[in-house]
Amino acid sequence: MKPRMIVSEMDSYVPGKSQDEIASEFNLNKEDIIKLGSNENPFGPSPKAIEAIEKECKNINRYPESVLNELQQELANYSGVKQSQVIVGGDGADEIIDVLAKTFIDEGDEFIVPLPSYMYYEYLLQQYGARPVYAKWNLDENKLDIDSIVDAINSKTKMIFLCTPNNPSGTLIDKEDIKRIASQNPDILIIVDEAYFEYAEITNKDLINEFNNIFIIRTMSKVMGLAGMRVGYGLACEEIIEYMHRIKPVFSLTRLSYVAALNTLRDEDYIKSSIKKGIESRQYLYNELSKIDSLNVFPSKSNFMLIGIKDTGFTASELALELMKHGVIVRDCTSFKGLDEFWIRISICTLEEDEKFINIMKEVLS
Repeated sequence: MKPRMIVSEMDSYVPGKSQDEIASEFNLNKEDIIKLGSNENPFGPSPKAIEAIEKECKNINRYPESVLNELQQELANYSGVKQSQVIVGGDGADEIIDVLAKTFIDEGDEFIVPLPSYMYYEYLLQQYGARPVYAKWNLDENKLDIDSIVDAINSKTKMIFLCTPNNPSGTLIDKEDIKRIASQNPDILIIVDEAYFEYAEITNKDLINEFNNIFIIRTMSKVMGLAGMRVGYGLACEEIIEYMHRIKPVFSLTRLSYVAALNTLRDEDYIKSSIKKGIESRQYLYNELSKIDSLNVFPSKSNFMLIGIKDTGFTASELALELMKHGVIVRDCTSFKGLDEFWIRISICTLEEDEKFINIMKEVLS
């Protein structure tokens, strides 16, 4: 049986390695492995979420909520928007991107992605017959090349993806640049990915009241500590949200993910603590790694940072392998289009794990 042509031509998406994989491959204890490869919240989930999940377990024989009014309202309160401007999805933000594609993409459409950036946009939209067109980030100046976006726009352009803070560079996009692109291209949907906005303490959510062609993607997998629950959400004008609700799967949120999300949002102390500890970890890692002369460490507004390693004598795959042997998982960024084989990405951990990682990095590089 042959698949659709686009499926036969696609490469599989390459996620970060798990602790179980590394423990098995290198005969290590899973509990001792330091995971810096997947941009997760290392401080654990909200205790209120855990309690809610335990109580809800007895109801998993029943279908989950199909009308998510209560969760939508909590997300609206958290985001400072109206409930009618919120859509919630399962599978993290990935389902939100998928529903966007199903709602607005026709075969033959084009979408713009500045490189390097999160590659899952391309992976999802190509399934619907859309073609990626690449703009670029200026890594020398660590900022988006706006002119490359403008130059890439043509009559087939349906969407532009702007990740801020950008993954993997950690760079913020200036709000005025987003407004410029949106105002000059009212028929193009501008997707602003704010998966990590809490760590930047900056948001563009007010733009959805100013522009009908801006859609903001968010997730509860980062600061909210729910990566294993797969909850994402989007913010946009009411018209876009209504169209997407026609397409979105009815039962995409499980009963457990629903109560976990609801109770995490109601745990304000947990959210504030997660942000504070995450920023502290990021700053510690940046300060310590910047002392190593052979590393080119990018300042970041997210919970991860991009590191150039060309002067270390290692390629990314070689360094990642050596670190895995020592029980440390980092992200080899060779699979990111727009980067060569001399970049890795690391994410925050507890300060204790950060210190261990720094010592291991120094040992490996020496």
